[in-house]
Amino acid sequence: MRTPGSPAIALLQGVGNLLPTNSGGAFLEILANASPISKVVLVILAIYSICSWGVILHKWWQFRRTRRQTASFLEVFRRSSKFSEVQAVCASLNRSPLVGLFQAGYAELTAQLRQAAPAGEAHALSNPQGAPGRPTLKSLAGVDRALMRASVVEINKLERHIPYLATTASVTPFIGLFGTVVGIMMAFQGIAQQGSTNLAVVSRPIAEALIATAFGLVAAIPAVIYYNRLTHHVKVLASEMDDFAMEFLNIAERNFT
Repeated sequence: MRTPGSPAIALLQGVGNLLPTNSGGAFLEILANASPISKVVLVILAIYSICSWGVILHKWWQFRRTRRQTASFLEVFRRSSKFSEVQAVCASLNRSPLVGLFQAGYAELTAQLRQAAPAGEAHALSNPQGAPGRPTLKSLAGVDRALMRASVVEINKLERHIPYLATTASVTPFIGLFGTVVGIMMAFQGIAQQGSTNLAVVSRPIAEALIATAFGLVAAIPAVIYYNRLTHHVKVLASEMDDFAMEFLNIAERNFT
């Protein structure tokens, strides 16, 4: 089973294979000798990256469980002959957005049929020998509106925390660029004070400045990738909710109108 971090891990491993063997120690040395501003920028980028990966792992686990429970719920829904049987399993499959749609539609359906029950009882009393009338819905559009409201609620639940990935993807490159610009300014200031343009003098402060940009890209690239992937999953689930709503309405129209 692939984990959501496998592309990023493979990318980092590939980059690591291209670097010299002694680059790790030099990299850590540059970080240790970085200026306070660079360290603050790197800490901010690290916080963004950690939170971003937390969102990625959480949503990946949530969508994995959602897909599994959605498949189980659809199997029960299409196999059952009564809505009450489906209602009995909703508590155990409440991570599926289709459960929220079903419960909203079932509640509206039950409310309308209860309002129509007195009329059916009056008809039965006036005609005792006749067969009791089948309960009918007052408004199929009311059931449709209940399903639409529930769909909006479920989509909002699915999209929760995903915009943070878009924020990370758009903000962290600029934070890294800010750290690089400040670092290069300080590097040139140091060069001016020493009065030397020797490569040994110039290279280390510029390398320190460029680390901020590298960290910004490391934080932004996974956020972009998984923002698009998670948004696609939300769209697929929203399409499944639309299909389920139409299926629910067709059953309600066949049996209660």
